[in-house]
Amino acid sequence: MTSTPTTPPRPFDVTTVFPRLAPLARTATRLHPRPGAPSPQDSSIGGPLLWPAAEPWPHCDGPHVVDGMNPALSPTDVRRERRIRAASRGRTLTPQERETLERIRPAQEHPVTLAIAPYEGSIAMLPVAQLYARDVPDLHTPEGTDLLQVLWCPFDHPIMPKTALFWRSAATITDILAMPPEPPAMQFDDYLPEPCLLNPEQVTEYPDHLELSKELQEQIGNWSVWQAAETGVDSAYASYPQEFYDNELAGAPGWKVGGWPRWGATDPHPRLCPTCGSDMDALLTIATFEARGDSSWLPHEEPAHEPLIGFNHTAVQIGSGYDQQLYVCPTALEHAHTELMH
Repeated sequence: MTSTPTTPPRPFDVTTVFPRLAPLARTATRLHPRPGAPSPQDSSIGGPLLWPAAEPWPHCDGPHVVDGMNPALSPTDVRRERRIRAASRGRTLTPQERETLERIRPAQEHPVTLAIAPYEGSIAMLPVAQLYARDVPDLHTPEGTDLLQVLWCPFDHPIMPKTALFWRSAATITDILAMPPEPPAMQFDDYLPEPCLLNPEQVTEYPDHLELSKELQEQIGNWSVWQAAETGVDSAYASYPQEFYDNELAGAPGWKVGGWPRWGATDPHPRLCPTCGSDMDALLTIATFEARGDSSWLPHEEPAHEPLIGFNHTAVQIGSGYDQQLYVCPTALEHAHTELMH
């Protein structure tokens, strides 16, 4: 028996304590990716795309530099390695499995430590996400479209993969590309998403405290306000209640569409459209983890699969465990998008 991932209620309604937050509320759609076998007709992470057979597959022209300490593996070998690791969990590797893993990652007696650029020319991009507007309430598509496809180059440019966005009308695609090309190698195997089906869920979010007015920041940082409201927040947060607000009440972690960004690797700064200068909107969060194990955002569910360490069902890792946030221009979605690591 399984159940759909569902976000637990917030510890309390933060707008009853800080009413000035109410006008800042936004909805976001948490995607809750879970391992599956998506088809081109499904919304998915790492699944096959509804890609027109007559349209060229996107490639990246580089540069493509890898660290000599880490072997650049093909997607085929990454999938093979993952299958062996999953199948052998709890038992000893068979001689054939061990031989395959040693072929994929041969031992280096004297590892190379210098950066090298072994791949010249263009690299086929990999599918990251396919989102149908019918499934994702917070996906706002250009007029005449109802489908977003996100691909990326599996090399850092310079600190995270470079993404490409495609907006489509699904009804116009009748002849689907059956065998899209794949890159000969990837900088990190963390850049190959595991195929996942989605369990979209809309939630309400509020801005990170650093994006609030100075007055509201001071209120949220005043522990006596939290005490007077009898919120029940652990006194361990007394010296910095903003941390509880950011982690448990503001923005949801994990893969999501829309909403407010969560900050950590960088402080908030203006996200302006490189084409027209408009303030950009958060489009998609590509997350390393769905939530920490002790987070109130961790969804309720009876898992269909053994949970992965860190609740990382997609196998994607950005940097040392961060998120990659994509932003789009709200006045013209065809304008160039931007990317930030949070």
